[in-house]
Amino acid sequence: MRKYSLFLLLFLVCSCSVKEQPVSYGSDECAYCKMTIMDQRYGAELVTQKGKVFTFDAAECLIEYLYHNEDLVQSASYLLVTSYTEPDHLIDALSATFLVSKEMPSPMGAYLTSFSSRDVAEEYQHKNAGKLYTWDELFANFRSIKVGVLRE
Repeated sequence: MRKYSLFLLLFLVCSCSVKEQPVSYGSDECAYCKMTIMDQRYGAELVTQKGKVFTFDAAECLIEYLYHNEDLVQSASYLLVTSYTEPDHLIDALSATFLVSKEMPSPMGAYLTSFSSRDVAEEYQHKNAGKLYTWDELFANFRSIKVGVLRE
């Protein structure tokens, strides 16, 4: 009996851990727009302090979701985006660099692409024009940035 109790305790501890999960492209549904997440260069993820995972079609869906769920902005354990140059690889959104360029369409039409380093983002900016943002700049100004790029 003690053996089973130890196994149950171990199972409960492991199942309650707060960690990211890979996005299941082609089957996961975006928590914001409800579309199936398809493009491995653009997925995003939010993990709550309790370990609940929300997946998104693109960084712009994550941002819009946070605008509608303000309590999660400060209480999220992880905010993750996919690095464009490393498809299917999630990186910390807070340290990512974002390029908004009409030459690089994203799944939801905001022309928003995430990069793991500023140097790589600058290379893509040189080839495709556009403007670079940090997470804080992007989050604080996303709606005006999106409207501005759509007017161009």
